Amino acid sequence: MEPLSGNSVDSSAHEPVTEYDRPAVQSEARPVSRSALQSQASSQVDPEPEHKPSSQSHTASYPDPNPGDAAVEHHELPCKMHKFTLYETASRYYLVGADVTDQAFRILKIDRTADSGELSLADDDTIYSKSELHELLNAIDDGNRASGGLKLRMSTWGLLGFIRFTGDYYMLLATKRSPVAVIGGHYIYQIDGTELLSLAPSTHRAKADRHPEEARFVSILNNLDLTRSFYFSRSYNITNTLQQNLRWERQQLRKTAPGDRQSLNEMFVWNRYLLEPTSGVLRNPYDWCIAVIHGFVDQATLSIYGRTVYITLVARRSRFFAGARFLKRGANDLGYVANDVETEQIVSEMLTTSFHAPGPRLFLNTNYTSYVQHRGSIPLYWTQDNAGVTPKPGIELNLVDPFYSAAAQHFDNLFERYGAPIFVLNLVKAREKTPRESKLLLEFTNAIQYLNQFLPKRKKILYKAWDMSRASKSRDQDVIATLEQIAEDVLKVTGIFHNGDEKEAKTSMQNGIARTNCIDCLDRTNAAQLVIGKLALGHQLHALGIVDETSMDYDTDAVNLFTHMFHDHGDTIAIQYGGSHLVNTMETYRKINQWSSHSRDMVESFKRYYNNSFLDGQRQEAYNLFLGNYIFSRGQPMLWDLSTDYYLHHSNPRSWSGKVRKNYINWFTPSNLSKRRSIPADQSSSRSSPEIKQQLEEYWLEYYRPLALSSFLKIFSFRMNSTLRYIPFRTMQEGQLDLSPFRSRTGQEHESPGKSRRRKGVTIIEPTDPDKDQDVVTSKSVRLLTPELKDPRDLAEQGHLLVATPADGSELRLAYGLKTAQELPKTAMTFKDKTAMTFKDKTAMTQWTLNQFVSNSLNPSVAESEMDEYGRYVSHPLNLPLVVSDETSPAQHIEFTNFLESPSRLMKLGENSFEEDIAEFCEFIHVEEDPLTVTGVDLPKKRYKAYGQWLRGKSLFKQSRSET
Repeated sequence: MEPLSGNSVDSSAHEPVTEYDRPAVQSEARPVSRSALQSQASSQVDPEPEHKPSSQSHTASYPDPNPGDAAVEHHELPCKMHKFTLYETASRYYLVGADVTDQAFRILKIDRTADSGELSLADDDTIYSKSELHELLNAIDDGNRASGGLKLRMSTWGLLGFIRFTGDYYMLLATKRSPVAVIGGHYIYQIDGTELLSLAPSTHRAKADRHPEEARFVSILNNLDLTRSFYFSRSYNITNTLQQNLRWERQQLRKTAPGDRQSLNEMFVWNRYLLEPTSGVLRNPYDWCIAVIHGFVDQATLSIYGRTVYITLVARRSRFFAGARFLKRGANDLGYVANDVETEQIVSEMLTTSFHAPGPRLFLNTNYTSYVQHRGSIPLYWTQDNAGVTPKPGIELNLVDPFYSAAAQHFDNLFERYGAPIFVLNLVKAREKTPRESKLLLEFTNAIQYLNQFLPKRKKILYKAWDMSRASKSRDQDVIATLEQIAEDVLKVTGIFHNGDEKEAKTSMQNGIARTNCIDCLDRTNAAQLVIGKLALGHQLHALGIVDETSMDYDTDAVNLFTHMFHDHGDTIAIQYGGSHLVNTMETYRKINQWSSHSRDMVESFKRYYNNSFLDGQRQEAYNLFLGNYIFSRGQPMLWDLSTDYYLHHSNPRSWSGKVRKNYINWFTPSNLSKRRSIPADQSSSRSSPEIKQQLEEYWLEYYRPLALSSFLKIFSFRMNSTLRYIPFRTMQEGQLDLSPFRSRTGQEHESPGKSRRRKGVTIIEPTDPDKDQDVVTSKSVRLLTPELKDPRDLAEQGHLLVATPADGSELRLAYGLKTAQELPKTAMTFKDKTAMTFKDKTAMTQWTLNQFVSNSLNPSVAESEMDEYGRYVSHPLNLPLVVSDETSPAQHIEFTNFLESPSRLMKLGENSFEEDIAEFCEFIHVEEDPLTVTGVDLPKKRYKAYGQWLRGKSLFKQSRSET
């Protein structure tokens, strides 16, 4: 093994790792010699970095609107890291990455002594075992004792990237995460904590001649809350749709040799600018860094009589032309629109977790479906000036383009991403006293008509303009019914994606997309997308064989769950763009709970107005800084001194001269109009089975975590929201509830009109002769029947029978003074009237329950029906033997025997690992002759960590400041 010094990007100096079998066999890392460790330690003291890449110049221009040409490439590596630990010395940071089994490690060295404006990284592709890593870190600590040694800084889940303002670079780390969804066994996490660390040495940070604007740039970046609505996944490409991911995976299976990993859609990689400094230094930045999307992710369970269906919503916000509401309107000159959000709903039945069908047939699971929608601002050049106090400022068309070049580039990009046709649903107002939105309606309609005249007949843009705001205020129009009809038209032309194996079920592809917009793409757009998504949900459940019809009624548990998820989705998108929650929700357009929804809408309107007037400028500055739209340059205006950021989001007109202008007639790319077809299933690949398993097993270990101790409360699938929360508890007690999530529920559905509900009651019955038929004696209270009794225990002495009736009509007999149930009178089993229970009655019931519990404990018995049920259980052919011996199992258990005797690759341990564990365990249980004496050899052990600190002068107890 070569020492971890110098530029280790070139792997020619290292022996290639031929196989890394996880988690059973440790990596075949070469042993570290003592001389190599000493040279390694000495190399860490050298303040001069071995590798100093040249400073990269960044431009604030957008890439070409073709996302496929500028995609980010992945490359397969032998060790995939999941968790990281950051160590620091006076001159370097060391980022140690561990795989999911905590058996293989890699190290990234970050130099802190590089010149200002330069980033020096050294990626060592050597795979270390745990013992080799400890030995290497100890050697580094020994080599840096003079400057303070090696210190543990923090644990992290990955790098978000590096950013520079006026001087040295900063490193942004994700320190906390929480799972929010699981797709095919792949976890999607939300970032819950981040930390920004300066790469400058402490001596440099203490200098007084730092640029005075540096702190202000850091403060602006902190205005962007990265702990809200930022998501990542280590094993699933969340920047692409499910249809694109599975289609790509099938293409890879048809290749004879493994290729590069799937490209990320850089339109949705929000930390793309922070990753640019690593692209020329690290072989694969995504080994250490994570790709982050911004938007919304939610998942819930649809429980259908024991069948479990996952509904997942994934919203991806474009990083191009991103910003706040009034500051980003329309489109820029490259065709990117404001508030561009792609919403995907994935419906999957969890008979099997992964994308693979039994067999194994890779990526042929027929239980996965998806549907994608799109929202975005009207692709024209228009703005709104919110400098005044008007809550609805006027709309201005800044540039009238007779060829609609911005709209042409936008729709060509949509054709490339989703195919044809595109269904445009325009919900802006058509009639206004003072024309505002209606101006955009006319111009957008003209743009669609102009673009359509050059498209093929069957590929034309389908356009539907409807004044939804006016319809919602009219008494003779049904907004929801109109949207339902529009949704039917949309689903007929686009279809849904349903993964198939080409045998039992054919793969159906979604061709085209529904593009919905209003003036803000928030309230009306979210309601329309909810109705379209509701109908798509019915088609998806129908494709999975769960329902017979594609239509679903409102007020059902399934639709209520989906509506709740879509409201959260709309609220999140509205906060990101408008600064407040949705103003008009689905209740507003369905005209239910009008008083409460109206007051809520007013409050949200005030919040949105306040945020747009006073806080949007700060958010826009944070967006421009984080996305790299603004890059500091000496001699140029500061970010906070710019009167407008127009030039940060539009290309430089001087660059137009060197480009070939697109044809105004043939404005589209013909290949983008081709129909999306499924990739035929091909399981006859010449690639070896171990090779494929090595690529696919990572996420299984992350999902099942075979070596981790957990509990149900910590498992995301157990804590997931479900339709069971919508079942009325009151009707469950009555036993008249239909548990189907597709049945409409109203407040009075289980109550018969004209009948009052019966109340719970208690009746005291005098002891009678069991051979004679007697009526049940009822009373309004216990004291009327037995006025001479003052203590409830007297009931037991006189042999009374206490009968209580729950609300469902069943009867509970509480006997006192009777030993068995056979002694109870049969006439006491039926009675009609109910009485209120007094405190004394409850005490009597409690006392009887305690007595009965003791009696049942001392005299246990098993009913005949229970014996029969247990007999059927123990004789079931699928039961495994309760006692396992060394003898050969009988023939009926041959599968279980083969399972026990087969080598389990997940739990198998290598020889080196076994010997290390045995040695470590023996060292742990070894007790010296004088166990209370601690020698110098014991100080490095963890159990004596506090004692070692005490020897260095630190207190054994935490100190707190005392107020004086």
